[in-house]
Amino acid sequence: MYTQLEVEIFLDGKLQIAYLNDEKTYNSLNKTLLSELKTFISEGSRDEKVRCLAVSGRGKAFCSGQNLKDAMSFSDPEEERVIQRIVIDYYNPLVKEIANARKPVISLVNGAAVGAGAMLALICDFTLATESSYFSQAFVNIGLIPDTGGTYWLPKLLGRQQANYLAFTGKKLSAAEAKNLGLIADVFTDEAFTEQSMAVLTQLSNLPTTAISLTKKAFNESYDNTLSQQLDLEGILQQKAAESEDFREGVSAFLGKRTPEYKGK
Repeated sequence: MYTQLEVEIFLDGKLQIAYLNDEKTYNSLNKTLLSELKTFISEGSRDEKVRCLAVSGRGKAFCSGQNLKDAMSFSDPEEERVIQRIVIDYYNPLVKEIANARKPVISLVNGAAVGAGAMLALICDFTLATESSYFSQAFVNIGLIPDTGGTYWLPKLLGRQQANYLAFTGKKLSAAEAKNLGLIADVFTDEAFTEQSMAVLTQLSNLPTTAISLTKKAFNESYDNTLSQQLDLEGILQQKAAESEDFREGVSAFLGKRTPEYKGK
């Protein structure tokens, strides 16, 4: 099905991990890979069996960013606004797919995450990284601006000063520095990364998926809402959560003093 992604399935289908699989280019992004990633997220979001999705990289890098050879076709006189079309046709749909996915989408950063590769990691619902990995907004190094949602998310995650600093300079951030800035969620040693990140993914795969999806929706909409609008939205989404099977199971387990067995419905 996929030519540039390698998908592994765990926990009887509840967890799916997509690995960028082009070690020769340090998992650089091209049109085919971006399309396959979008399909992976879209299908996982709709599949009732799936409870958690993750993205990682094979080899030494998470993702080195856009494959420039794939992007550049200025020698063709019929090609106009090449970069703009790639952003609009391939990057933007992927960003929206991740933001709107009904399942948690987690990035597992196993090495360098550069340019669009850094933003691919950061637009996921949260990011787990190895101690030796790093992040760089390297767009400026080739005369470009942050895309893949970079100009939207970086100021919100970091504030204006830090967002400008990283975008203007392309500074490399270690995983520890990124965590301290609130840019990523957690850092594990390289040796323990697989075990500890899988523990987090397993936990997510067994939690009430509807509640997580609605929480994600509420957080996303909070950026544009007033307090009053957000409080109204909380009431609407809380009612939807209360109508789920998982809510009934959660209450029953609490009252029965047992561990809940959520179905993600």
